[in-house]
Amino acid sequence: MTRPGTGVAGLPFNRPGRFWRGNLHTHSDRSDGAKSPEETACHYRDAGYDFLALTDHFRAEYGFPVTDTRPLRTAGFTTLLGAELHAPRTEAGPSWHIVAVGLPLDFAPPGPGESGPQLARRARAAGAFIGMAHPSASLLTAADAKSLDAAHAVEVYNALSAREDRGESWHLTDVLLNRGNRLTAYAADDAHFQPHDPPACAAWVQVRAESLDPEQLVSALKAGHFYSSTGPELHDVQLDDGRVTVRCSPVRKVLLTGSVPGAQVLQGDALTEASLPVEMFRHGYCRVTVEDAAGGRAWSNPIHLAPPAATAAGT
Repeated sequence: MTRPGTGVAGLPFNRPGRFWRGNLHTHSDRSDGAKSPEETACHYRDAGYDFLALTDHFRAEYGFPVTDTRPLRTAGFTTLLGAELHAPRTEAGPSWHIVAVGLPLDFAPPGPGESGPQLARRARAAGAFIGMAHPSASLLTAADAKSLDAAHAVEVYNALSAREDRGESWHLTDVLLNRGNRLTAYAADDAHFQPHDPPACAAWVQVRAESLDPEQLVSALKAGHFYSSTGPELHDVQLDDGRVTVRCSPVRKVLLTGSVPGAQVLQGDALTEASLPVEMFRHGYCRVTVEDAAGGRAWSNPIHLAPPAATAAGT
């Protein structure tokens, strides 16, 4: 059985350092956002964030920007260089949407005939953390997602897409995990700051690292040393003796779901600790969800309980 801190998506809670709050999917007026990079960074910094990735649309109409946010870094706030990459096509749509965080500034535009999966592989080879952006809003199929083999993670909650009731993508993520894909899961704003948009700072990641050094943050993202939230805090998640123990800010529900239908559930008033058995998920993986009184949720990354060869559905 997987032990804490091991595996592709090892639990981060006992690792050195602390959690740093950041948004991995954001747009400025270098593409279709309403605010300048400076205004956007200021908004997140003033909201108490530790870091921000500006991921402007990497399209010809915007000059293929990898927005240089290095001048916006301060002693207590940093930025990660990135972009939202696009190339033809998915089963339902004309273009892929791929978050790439940790790109070099000179990342080259898509070449003639370069597909989305090929572009993502090139971005990953250049050092980026690759996220499958808003799969539900993009109507990605399992075949689409499987082809994006460079992805480190799935964007399981997108606050902007929630406006059209397609904010969550856990179902597709669980399908992929059950087919043996070792993916992690992140939440993001996809903020554009347009007048009709929902408020920013609605969904974020907490990344465990020893410092705010951008390279450390990107490395931690790739390793799965983070959790995601729209409100609650996960203070600790540990696996020991066939149980997952969760410590968190006050919540009304703690869920353990995973590789088979069904769940382990604990409900109550202002719960701050829960211990749930993993036996029903022993041939695959489980994951923690907590929900607070306001409906905010936090999610752990998948906790793999079986070796990769045994995580296919039906085993």
